[in-house]
Amino acid sequence: MADTRHDPSSLPGHGGGDGDDTWTLAGRTLRSRLIVGTGKYRDAAQTKACLERSGAEIVTVALRRVDLSAKDNLLSWIDRDRYLLLPNTAGCYTADEAVRTLRLARELGIADLVKLEVIGDPTTLLPDNEQTLLAAKILLDEGFAVLPYVSDDPIVCRKLQEMGCAAVMPLAAPIGSGLGIRNPHNIRFIVEQATVPVIVDAGVGTASDAAVAMELGIDGVLMNTAIARAREPERMAEAMRLAVIAGRQAFLAGRMPMQAHANASSPTVGLIE
Repeated sequence: MADTRHDPSSLPGHGGGDGDDTWTLAGRTLRSRLIVGTGKYRDAAQTKACLERSGAEIVTVALRRVDLSAKDNLLSWIDRDRYLLLPNTAGCYTADEAVRTLRLARELGIADLVKLEVIGDPTTLLPDNEQTLLAAKILLDEGFAVLPYVSDDPIVCRKLQEMGCAAVMPLAAPIGSGLGIRNPHNIRFIVEQATVPVIVDAGVGTASDAAVAMELGIDGVLMNTAIARAREPERMAEAMRLAVIAGRQAFLAGRMPMQAHANASSPTVGLIE
C-alpha cells in the first residue's frame, strides 16, 4: 500500500488545486486559511481595515475583554454576514471559567463554534492541557463545536480529536512572542495523525512564519499580534494573506528533495566545447 502521509490530497480538510482549494471546518466550507484576532489595534477603523486586507472569513473575539454593555462595542460593528465570529476564552485559567464564558456566548446568540483557551501560566501564557481536555469534554457534551488551543503535543491533539473536537490548534510559539514555529517536527506529527483540520495558533511573527506553517501541511493559521503590532498593520495584514496562499501553494506543489551536494541546474550533456 502506498504511503500517503505526505500527499496533500490525503490530509483532512484539504481541497483540490488552483481555484478549488477550499477546506471544511465544522461543516463550513471556507476559502481563506487565515483567521485573525481583533485585539491590540489602535482603534475600530484600523481593526476594520486590517480585517478587510487580510481576506479572512473567520474573526475571533476575546469575550472576557469586550465590554458588552458599551453601545459601540466590538461585536456591534463586525459584519456577521461577512465574517464568521469565533468567540474565544482568552484570559481564562480554569476549565470552569472557560465553560461559563462560552455558555454566555451561546446565550448572546454569538456562535456555537468556539475557540477554547485555558491558560496555565500568566508569564508564559502557555496552555493548561489538562484543564483544556476537561473543558472540551463538557463543551462537546453540550453541543459546542470546539477548537482547542493547546501546546504542540501530538498526544494531546490526538486525544482532543478523538473526543470530537472540530479542529486542533497547536501553538507555534508562546502567545504574542512572534518567534515563529519553534518545533516544526511536532507540527508535522500532528498533521500526519490528524483526522480534523489543524490550525496553528499563536507565535507567528511575520509573513515567512505563516508561509512555513502552511508548508508543513496545516489547514490554517490564526494570528493577532503579528498584524496588530506591525509598524504598518494594514500592510502586514495583506502580507499575511499572501503568505498563507504562497505557503499553501508550495505545500500542494511539493518541494524539491533536499540533498547535501550541489546539482547543476543546466543539462550536462551536449555542452558547447
